[in-house]
Amino acid sequence: MAHVELSLSEVFVPAPGTPTEQESDNVGQWSDAVQRAAEPCLLLDADTTVVAISSSGSELLRLGTPEDVIGQPLLAGGLRLVDFTAVPNELTEQDADKIPPLLALHSGRLARGLLRVQGPGTDAGTTVDAISTPVLANGEVAGSLTFFAKV
Repeated sequence: MAHVELSLSEVFVPAPGTPTEQESDNVGQWSDAVQRAAEPCLLLDADTTVVAISSSGSELLRLGTPEDVIGQPLLAGGLRLVDFTAVPNELTEQDADKIPPLLALHSGRLARGLLRVQGPGTDAGTTVDAISTPVLANGEVAGSLTFFAKV
């Protein structure tokens, strides 16, 4: 016969405005998940520095290995974004600021869009769909998390 015991205690409720341990290091927790993810994904901090990128994300965006990119600013880390014209031209700084990972970071809202990434050489580029969400810590935007899919 099974034996079951029940114990009741008061629920711990943090004071309003007190961050829980999980909230205060949200970027760190997502970093671990992104590094282990099979899906192409990327995590930026509030300064647009790459905190984590999955191996498949690094490959899809043609950035080399994750170790080459982590700690680098996203747009200075080798990411070459081009427009959708027949002869691809590199995006202007103004247009590059509108890509989903940066838009989610600056707006604090979900962002989605198509990107055209060009690798080394003279290829036409790869089109990817990007869906980004802001990552919050203590109620403030502390980074952005982006998932990619090849189109």
